[in-house]
Amino acid sequence: MILSASIWMGTGVLHAQPGFGTAEQMNANWYFHLGDMAPQALKEISDHTWKEVRLPHDWGVKYPLNPSLASATGYLPGGIGWYRKQLPVRAEDQGKKIFLYFEGVYNRSEVYVNGKSVGNRPNGYVSFSYDITPYIEFGKENNIAVRVDHSHSADSRWYTGSGIYRDVWIVKSNPIHIDQWGVYAYPELKGRKGLLNTEVTVVNSGTTAGPVTVAQELVDVRGQVVAKKSQKLSVATGDKKILQQQLTVMNPRLWSLDQPVQYTLRTTLWQNGKTIDHSEVKTGFRTFTFDPDKGFALNNEWMKVKGVCVHHDAGVLGAEVYPEVWRRRLLTLKSLGVNAIRTSHNPQASSLYALCDELGLLVMDEAFDEWEFPKRKWLQGWNVGTPGFEGAYDFFEEWGERDLADMVKRDRNHLSIFAWSIGNEVDYPNDPYSHPILDGEKKEGGFTQASYGGYKKEAPDAMRLGDIAKRLAAIVKKYDRSRAVTAGLAGVAMSNETAYPGALDIAGYNYTESRYQQDHERYPERVIFGSENRHDLSAWLAVRDNAHIFGQFLWTGIDYLGESGRWPSRGFYSGLLDFAGFVKPRGYYRQSLWTKQPMAYLGTYPLGGAPGTTDAWSALESQQGRWKNEAPSMDAWPIWNYQDGQQIRVVCYTNSARARLELNGKIVGEEKNYDGKTGIIYWDIPYAKGKLEVVGMDTTGKEAVRHTIQSSQRPASIVARLVGDKTIKAGAVVQIALQIVDEDGLPVILSENELRCAVVGNARLLGMEAGNNTDMGDYTDNRQRVYHGKMIAYVQALGKSGDKINIRFTSPWLQPATVTCVIN
Repeated sequence: MILSASIWMGTGVLHAQPGFGTAEQMNANWYFHLGDMAPQALKEISDHTWKEVRLPHDWGVKYPLNPSLASATGYLPGGIGWYRKQLPVRAEDQGKKIFLYFEGVYNRSEVYVNGKSVGNRPNGYVSFSYDITPYIEFGKENNIAVRVDHSHSADSRWYTGSGIYRDVWIVKSNPIHIDQWGVYAYPELKGRKGLLNTEVTVVNSGTTAGPVTVAQELVDVRGQVVAKKSQKLSVATGDKKILQQQLTVMNPRLWSLDQPVQYTLRTTLWQNGKTIDHSEVKTGFRTFTFDPDKGFALNNEWMKVKGVCVHHDAGVLGAEVYPEVWRRRLLTLKSLGVNAIRTSHNPQASSLYALCDELGLLVMDEAFDEWEFPKRKWLQGWNVGTPGFEGAYDFFEEWGERDLADMVKRDRNHLSIFAWSIGNEVDYPNDPYSHPILDGEKKEGGFTQASYGGYKKEAPDAMRLGDIAKRLAAIVKKYDRSRAVTAGLAGVAMSNETAYPGALDIAGYNYTESRYQQDHERYPERVIFGSENRHDLSAWLAVRDNAHIFGQFLWTGIDYLGESGRWPSRGFYSGLLDFAGFVKPRGYYRQSLWTKQPMAYLGTYPLGGAPGTTDAWSALESQQGRWKNEAPSMDAWPIWNYQDGQQIRVVCYTNSARARLELNGKIVGEEKNYDGKTGIIYWDIPYAKGKLEVVGMDTTGKEAVRHTIQSSQRPASIVARLVGDKTIKAGAVVQIALQIVDEDGLPVILSENELRCAVVGNARLLGMEAGNNTDMGDYTDNRQRVYHGKMIAYVQALGKSGDKINIRFTSPWLQPATVTCVIN
């Protein structure tokens, strides 16, 4: 079978493929060794002395957290590691081209085939391939080895992972074939017509020239061919050519956030009546419009982008990419009103973009966090102590343009991507670039010497930013002119003195809401949005109440490893979701701001004990009554277990016009209108055991929604809920949501019980994650404490069709739970 589809989908599984030739995933039967050695020594080493692993594999997250390691990368190790695998290649494949395609290796990798180097790639986030045909011994086993050098372990401001952390493919093709990422489709709409412009790059690496026919069909969601075209093309030996065509569809269905309709573009190469290559690419029709006064429109409908920044790790799984995990995470974010993702601050796995295409989420695809110079990397806690300066800057000059080009070429067919970001905060004042404006010479800039240490003449000149930005923007436009080029600006006032903002189609402002209006007046042609923002209400109102600001991206959508505080701290804890993908209180607060579907949420905390305060200080302040006027918190958990009579602040996050509070059926909190200053309705009441309930009402006083929390008793049982279907594909990841309940089945939010997981069947436990940022225990075994009474467990099915997997969870004094899955 010839299959080069960009996406392969099964039940709960979605994997990106290379997009040319016949592709076969090769994730199994790898062997791993942590430590360095000479490549020539590999022939003398038996696989049995190495550890057998299955890809994706991130070795860093499989070691204990260590306070002696860098906080920037989550107190987890890097190092140098080797992977090897035996690859049989059939004798009848002689005459074909053989490629290895790596979706992502972190980082500074070098690949060997039968002891010979075939290439290296320092960037740990880009996808790449090698033509290994000259190194293959046909009809034999071939040794594949990959050296991964993450010895600069503190080279990032967040946790990167280490190893071959995404899928690997072997691709076999005819000498005349579609180039890697060689099918490009971009839509236009003209009246009732949908025009799909296509480019097909055909490579002839054979010994003879000859005409081929390039046939393309556009297939709708019903499987009907709605447009087709074919054309002959002659490609000389050792050459490549691009064929351009246009397919027309009358009244096409549009891709939108609510109805993300996709078409399939089938591209086939024919020669002498035979198919010699075939590609399937998901595509479709939609339009993007940017206006400096009106903001952003999707399909001519003006809207606000409600985005979140997302790093690529998944808690206990580290950087290992499993599409099922990200499907759950993205669906949860969308349920909170999120409609856009920013890939902070690097290209992510192809499956993430495919999921956003499918689910209806916009994507800002980002390339770099630093350019030619390193940023500070905090080693002893976020913004604490003396920073380090390892990074990716040392290969930017040689590889940066190629890395950016490869990101664009790989991702440009994704309908969800609406902008390309060429950098994040590369203009942070004095980290490293500087400019005289930092001395406060211009009051408009708003800088003082105290802010950033003043102008540093010895630092790199900020005027360089504009030249680099122009160069990078030109690379993007070379491969895709259908989307906007952007960047996240950290020192907007400084960058305004350079050509940097002018090199961008749309300008992202990081945490600079105060400049939205003045820069709109000063630069009336500039399209402005919030590319990185705090969670507070004022930051959102600056978007909502200004037509010319088209959106914001919260920092962050999901808690992530690294950029940690002082020990104990696994990572950065500002997400709407925690490491486990569970919604945090601030996620419900955001839902109240960003969704129209009626919702209400109750959270509580003792007066004087707002989340984030210390117990001793809280007790003192509570006694003195000083906390009565404190602003209500967006981080209140749904707990209703306190001491009788204790004064409790009850907060309600809701999009209702007004709400009242009931305890055991009686009104204990008077009806209050929505508070436009905080976005939170709250009451201060004495605690009494029972059922606490908020009733949200519309403007007429009619009930719209209710939310209830109840006092729980001691933990009694484990409840295990399978996320998704009980029937799964081999290789799929099963996600089990665990909840501790009392004897009445009520969640015990205060529970911290330790659970054990036992897997029976052909499957492996990938990890158990409770989402606790301060739990620095062992995440490499089958035991873990719940947090707020919850946990998620990840198990990968490895068997064959019909196999059963039993997954059992136990804890002392609790009733156990078992879930059973069947491999389809």
